[in-house]
Amino acid sequence: MSRFKNEVAHLQSHIRTLRIGVAALLLLALIMGGGWWSAPRDLTIHVPPDLRSGSSRKWWEVPPESIYAFTFYVFQQLNRWPSNGEADYARNLHALSPYFTPACRAFLQADYDYRRSTGELRQRVRGIYEIPGRGYGDNPTERVQVVSDRDWVVQLDISADEYHGSEQVKRALVRYPIKVVRLDVDPTRNPFGLALDCYDGAPQRIAVPTAEPSGNTGLNLRGVTP
Repeated sequence: MSRFKNEVAHLQSHIRTLRIGVAALLLLALIMGGGWWSAPRDLTIHVPPDLRSGSSRKWWEVPPESIYAFTFYVFQQLNRWPSNGEADYARNLHALSPYFTPACRAFLQADYDYRRSTGELRQRVRGIYEIPGRGYGDNPTERVQVVSDRDWVVQLDISADEYHGSEQVKRALVRYPIKVVRLDVDPTRNPFGLALDCYDGAPQRIAVPTAEPSGNTGLNLRGVTP
């Protein structure tokens, strides 16, 4: 009888061990399932525009060329007023708001309110573009200054044209120093994970060389009022 009792006790001990093992596996599966559920479904990877050569980088790093392209795109869209600056500027501020820091949105809203009160936006048509020869590829180290892995300063050399009706009222050549920060808080509305933090300093007028109309091949400098 003692032999049978020992065998029964052994089987019961083995069953308890199996139950503990099953419970441990179930707990491990729940932990792994929670980790899988909380893992991000999408990752934003910044690939350099020039793919003629290979590129190897950490997925969270943002290359300077991507910073420049993002900054110019958002800034150009902000300053595109196809029919009436009073309506277009306000619409752009609303549509592009995910791409600005809260402080920059407040600054731009104040700029809009001031321009509107002084009549600078009514029936204004505006567009900006890079000054030829002053894009990112012409001097990359000057165009994007890496402050940290979360902060950059981009120098945009821009020509801004404004029209009132069919008459051109302004052509300004200006360098805009624009701060860019990492702001990956709303991937749905801002998949880039970047935001403009407005200006790093006052925009500066650009003097460009122009040929004299008399046929003289010499150059002089002409300043353009913003």
